Amino acid sequence: MTKENPEPIPFVMALIPILFLVFILGLTIIVFKQSAHIPLLLAAGVAVIVAIKYNYQWKVLESQMVHGISMTIVPMLILMLIGIMIGTWIVAGVVPAMIYYGLQVLSPKIFLVATMLICSIVALGTGSSWSTAGTVGVALIAVGKGMGIPVTIVAGAIISGAYFGDKMSPLSDTTNLAPAIAGTDLISHIKHMLYTTGPSYIIALIIYAFIGFSYSDGHMETENIDMILQTLNSSYNINLFLLIPPIVVIVLVVRKMPAMPGLLIGGILGGIFALIFQDCTVSEVFKIAYSGYVSNTGTEMVDGLLTRGGITSMYSTIGLIMSALTFGGIMEGTGMLNIIMQPVVNRVKRVGSLVALTNMTTISFNFIVAEQYVAEVVSGRMYKNSFDENNLKAKNLSRCLEDSGTLTSALVPWNTCGAFMWATLGVYPFFYAPFAFFNLINPLVSIFYGYTGITMEKKDEPKDKTDDSKDKKNLEEQKKISSS
Repeated sequence: MTKENPEPIPFVMALIPILFLVFILGLTIIVFKQSAHIPLLLAAGVAVIVAIKYNYQWKVLESQMVHGISMTIVPMLILMLIGIMIGTWIVAGVVPAMIYYGLQVLSPKIFLVATMLICSIVALGTGSSWSTAGTVGVALIAVGKGMGIPVTIVAGAIISGAYFGDKMSPLSDTTNLAPAIAGTDLISHIKHMLYTTGPSYIIALIIYAFIGFSYSDGHMETENIDMILQTLNSSYNINLFLLIPPIVVIVLVVRKMPAMPGLLIGGILGGIFALIFQDCTVSEVFKIAYSGYVSNTGTEMVDGLLTRGGITSMYSTIGLIMSALTFGGIMEGTGMLNIIMQPVVNRVKRVGSLVALTNMTTISFNFIVAEQYVAEVVSGRMYKNSFDENNLKAKNLSRCLEDSGTLTSALVPWNTCGAFMWATLGVYPFFYAPFAFFNLINPLVSIFYGYTGITMEKKDEPKDKTDDSKDKKNLEEQKKISSS
């Protein structure tokens, strides 16, 4: 630990921390059913041992860990603001109003389309695919059964809608994690995802509409939906004015206000609306902003959806990000990630191949390490330099991470997301996976864009190309003049 000149780390030794991470994560998540925090820190310890063996000083490794964590300070602050906003929006009735009006869309003739739309609205409002599937999703599964629609198809529509909202909501943890890893900002990331997410979403809706024609004569059993609506209506002062805070935040986002002040304004509006419409005290608003909202409506599905928010609800995600980037900081700072990926990256000669490889690697990590956060963190750190070398903006990388990592996590039975959906909806992930059209189509669209160059924004366009095109245009105009 006292030697000053580090030695090159061999490929096999650089691979040891990754293999250990895969093993310990699988053991911890699948067998012991615990979180990924400790395995990531243990893997970081293994990476430290390997680095010290090749003469890296502890102070250098420590600085690499701190550097890795420091890159996510702003996203961590954003996560805390999101926790505040979720808490105040729930107690103000904003989130309940979004759910209430969203459920009104339900129609027997377009049940699958409506299911995807409803889950999309709820997930956009809450930023959580798990809460959406665990509450509204459970109700919709029951409704689908009453209509005679196979639960595998209904579950696929629920997953599609829930993960669309999770992917596109600024309240979602993965939507904040991906740009933090890639090195871009939240707003640019969300806007750039629209290019791949929009077409994928429309195609999925069309497929669900086509399938829904076969079940358009079904009769709905809407007891669960009615129960949710009645509970929300009796527990909150539901009115259209409660949609103002999300509209304001959306307008601020469109007008390119930075995420932190925009979210802070959204949280403050939530607190004000709680005072005006729900008869809350200032003390209650501050308490909920910190520790979250606890719903006591007496209806289990509603309470499960609305008991969340607050700064403290984000501590686990913040801890996971810090643990992951402690590992990532060492792996990147010592060059071990580069050593592992160099043989593969060297073969990537086109942007399309890079995008395809990024998507496939992230999907593979969802199967191997069984955790979407780790899949996105490790893949993001692996390919960040390659995207830079190909003159691609960081938001291209962050989009790939979500197109593949976020959306395929629920399709793997032993992944934390897939396990949750299996337990909640009662449908095995491999059975509903063929009908989760949005989740399947989006990675393919992302890869297609990579090979065609559609929306693959460059950091800068070479001046000589622009000059050449101008010169060519001027030459053609001169030829026309001379010929005339």
